[in-house]
Amino acid sequence: MAQATFVQEGNAIDYTPGAAVAAGDVIVIGELVGVVKTPIAANALGALAVRGVFDFAKATGVGTAITAGANCYWDDTNNVATTTAAGNKLIGKCIQAAVDADATVRVRMLQ
Repeated sequence: MAQATFVQEGNAIDYTPGAAVAAGDVIVIGELVGVVKTPIAANALGALAVRGVFDFAKATGVGTAITAGANCYWDDTNNVATTTAAGNKLIGKCIQAAVDADATVRVRMLQ
């Protein structure tokens, strides 16, 4: 028997939510972070992007800038990307610096 069998490229994964989710919602499943690609109704099969480049919401204000190349984490409590690893889930790498006033940060997902 084969030790592994190819299933798909892995840019997106199947996801069936218990409640409806909107396109752009960030979903955390254990250590996995995905982005809802199109709206998914409750208990219906849809897809989560787990690779790609996305603009994630980030906090604004003094000390919230994120430099290019920094690891970005999803703060599921506040629904923002951050550079704080503790208690948050890795999204990927910042590919375009975001200043304190920016409400989003561009991240290449590394799932």
